[in-house]
Amino acid sequence: MSLYAQLQRRQSEGKPIRVGLIGAGKFGSMYLAQIPRTPGVHLVGIADLSPDAARTNLARVGWNDERTRARSLDDAIKSGATHIGSDWQALVAHPSIDVVVECTGNPIAAVAHCLAAFAQRKHVVNVTVEADAFCGPLLARRAAEAGVVYSLAFGDQPALICDLVDWARTCGFPVVAAGRGHKWRPHFSASTPETVWGYYGLTPEQAERGGLNPKMFNSFLDGSKPSIESTAVANATGLTVPSNGLLYPPASVEDIPFVTRPISEGGVLERKGMVEVISSLEANGRQIPYDIRMGVWVTVEGETEYIRNCFEEYNAHTDPSGRYFTLYKRWHLIGLEVGMSVASVALRGEATGVAECWNADVVATAKRDLKAGELLDGEGGYTVWGKLLPAETSVAIGGLPLGLAHGVKVTRPVKKGQSLSWADVAMDNATDAYKVRREMEGLFAAPRLKTA
Repeated sequence: MSLYAQLQRRQSEGKPIRVGLIGAGKFGSMYLAQIPRTPGVHLVGIADLSPDAARTNLARVGWNDERTRARSLDDAIKSGATHIGSDWQALVAHPSIDVVVECTGNPIAAVAHCLAAFAQRKHVVNVTVEADAFCGPLLARRAAEAGVVYSLAFGDQPALICDLVDWARTCGFPVVAAGRGHKWRPHFSASTPETVWGYYGLTPEQAERGGLNPKMFNSFLDGSKPSIESTAVANATGLTVPSNGLLYPPASVEDIPFVTRPISEGGVLERKGMVEVISSLEANGRQIPYDIRMGVWVTVEGETEYIRNCFEEYNAHTDPSGRYFTLYKRWHLIGLEVGMSVASVALRGEATGVAECWNADVVATAKRDLKAGELLDGEGGYTVWGKLLPAETSVAIGGLPLGLAHGVKVTRPVKKGQSLSWADVAMDNATDAYKVRREMEGLFAAPRLKTA
């Protein structure tokens, strides 16, 4: 039975999926816009640091004010309305909640939210992929131990890539490469919130008028987000990663099967079975027509002459050898698609992407020379960007995960371009996020759990 048919049945039976949302910012608001249009789903409560801001966003996406006036979570269950508050612990602990959607964008807080939800036997859809990037394998293990499902969020690119990889493997195709698109030139890695708008073709005044967050936008531009998302994909699929960071080969949609081949066959890959990101810009800055900047893709191999003949007969666009074919989606709809994860987790007990191994890591890397005493400001900031590395390399150098590089003091000078280690900073060892990460290193690093 399809997910939609199951949702309709849950609606008719008066047994909706009961959801709790933590964080009602931009991503959360997009999901909120779809909930009234989805049968069989009841948003019981929203927990946000600013309940008033959450109400404003609900009004912005078209919610009827009466639907947001539940006096308590219990009242929401009885009335079918939604309670809005700031107490995420109460939301997670409520016995009627089936699925928690973590949507804060704060990786350290997200880890605490996920762990608390598992302890209360709640499924979790984790939108905050920054948290998954530095401790997803252990979060997945904790969820399994609790008998619940932990999942990446559909609509975000990692889950969509995982879906394409699953399609390929289920059809019997070896996956040569998979990933997303991005607007990239090497000097973008040094971009800061002060320089970001020029790269997007906006003035600071235009960005401020639109309420755009420069740090968030810069986390995409400087390569941190592509590295974070590629890490999540590698750990969920078993694909490997480049030995020294993403390459960002420029290519149009039609050229992806040309560049996502092994080096020995004219492509850029060190080996088959890797994650990579395709750039929408040539090295000289020229915009590539018909790009994959906002989309996702998977390149597969036709292993036999018969399969390659089928590619030819059905006009599948391949590389010149006829061996490699790329399937793609040019767009993703972000929070508008989260309902797929909620339904899959609650109705099928299946994640839309979940860490199965520890193949990849994102290490905080200096944007400029850093002095002792400076504070790191995480992804998209002024001090560091995220570099994708094999997990074994990160462990060998004692790499500082980007997701933990928030408000952390540098203890010794670090050169521009150098990846930071634990020894370079003074960490707060008391956070759940730190403890989980260090525990994961002990459990997965040697021997590392790895899928083929």
